[in-house]
Amino acid sequence: MASSHIKQNIIIDAEIVKRSYNPSHPGLFEVVYAEGTFNSQLLSSKDFQKGDVICTIEGTTPGPKMYTTVQISKELHIELNSDLSYLNHSCNPSTLFNTEKMQLIAAVDIKKGDPLTFFYPSSEWEMDQPFSCWCGAEHCCKSIQGAKFVPMKIMDRYYVTPHISELLLLREAEAEQ
Repeated sequence: MASSHIKQNIIIDAEIVKRSYNPSHPGLFEVVYAEGTFNSQLLSSKDFQKGDVICTIEGTTPGPKMYTTVQISKELHIELNSDLSYLNHSCNPSTLFNTEKMQLIAAVDIKKGDPLTFFYPSSEWEMDQPFSCWCGAEHCCKSIQGAKFVPMKIMDRYYVTPHISELLLLREAEAEQ
């Protein structure tokens, strides 16, 4: 796996970026670069069955909460430093992060060429850069701000990391007081 990876958010010429692309997980997935802002995506390079470990998450570095990090505990965020930084959000995610085992797991059956996505509030309490969601899922949340802002009845639909589960329980207990 590549030791460092810089996510490009604004791409002017996708062909130039593609020529310099060195995949961090060859054979598992690839970044498809698209011109514009935040238009690139991660696609599966092979089929996965629901529950399969797609990859182990390695080579991360701790960092401050940013739009490029993943929250892995109540206080800790990490930079993925790999193609995984191109996992986009979906309210109907194809993957989930197991932050205890540091694994990316297939949440559904995935076919070669399918986008790899995850539900950002499953690991993020409060997003550094909230955004409007246009994923098109039947139960789209419309606004992605982090689990702190999502009602429990919606969060119950998703796998959530242990730290988010704990924070949700604390939020519910405080609301009852």
